[in-house]
Amino acid sequence: MVSTLEMREVLSKTLEDLMEKDKKIILIDADLASANGTLSLRKKFPDRALDIGISEQNMASVAAGMSAYGLKPFISTFTAFASRRICDQIAISMLYAKQNVKIIATDSGISSQLNGGTHMSVEDIGVLRSIPNIVIYEAVDSMQLLKALPVIADYNGVVYIRMVRKDTPPVFDDNYQFDLFKGDLLKEGSDVTIIASGIMVNEALEASKILAEENINAEVINIHTIKPIDRECIISSAKKTGSVVTCENHNIIGGLYSAVCEVLSDECPVPIKAIGIKDHFGEVGKLPFLMNKYEMTKEYIVSAVKEVLELK
Repeated sequence: MVSTLEMREVLSKTLEDLMEKDKKIILIDADLASANGTLSLRKKFPDRALDIGISEQNMASVAAGMSAYGLKPFISTFTAFASRRICDQIAISMLYAKQNVKIIATDSGISSQLNGGTHMSVEDIGVLRSIPNIVIYEAVDSMQLLKALPVIADYNGVVYIRMVRKDTPPVFDDNYQFDLFKGDLLKEGSDVTIIASGIMVNEALEASKILAEENINAEVINIHTIKPIDRECIISSAKKTGSVVTCENHNIIGGLYSAVCEVLSDECPVPIKAIGIKDHFGEVGKLPFLMNKYEMTKEYIVSAVKEVLELK
């Protein structure tokens, strides 16, 4: 079975199940419960599903304090406000203080669409990845999020959950086995490795079909946890194919491309190209327009693969 629910619907339903099972789990919103789909939890858990208003830094500090008393807080807001706005609280109140807080960051990258550049966080992974001990997870689709949230809830530490709010093309079905710290080999190949995350995973799979028609055999890997990244998976595939293309819904500076380059330059130098936002701010637009403007569609992935193959 493939989940047809929106990401935020899965988020709400799964959090409800987790909160029923564990009374220590708290959800704190910053005036975006309706947008993020968690508003219904306030009726179900009036003492544990809270709205702290448009004060994200306060929300982060309150969550860290709750964790210090043994509770298990989740905080929820748009990606832009869950990263750059509360960076200091994440670094000091949460990670330096060794607390147990989960950060739900929605509307990742260009998926914020009509909210425009101010709400379009294309730098959040780069901002947070350099902070010690943080775990950064990016959901691929609704089914993976459904499988991931219970695992993340059981993890003792700070996890940044990066996700879109609404529809995503399905990649996984109910048979999928989730491992927070392992990448997913989605398609085996021998000519090039395409490493993708988030909404770019489906684009990578579609690109691999086009490449197959031209007798180019692409290996496709989903890296859902950007930190700590699955080094073994990346190195093993790069050694086999000898070339890599990364695909991300993020600035290519500081995100998946940077993380993969760090791994490969250290242990397996091979030619590599990046698909993602080329150091630009976001803008208002629907997703298809933005995907094309920032050269993130399957056609651009195919072109990048052909370029990197010339470098082998």
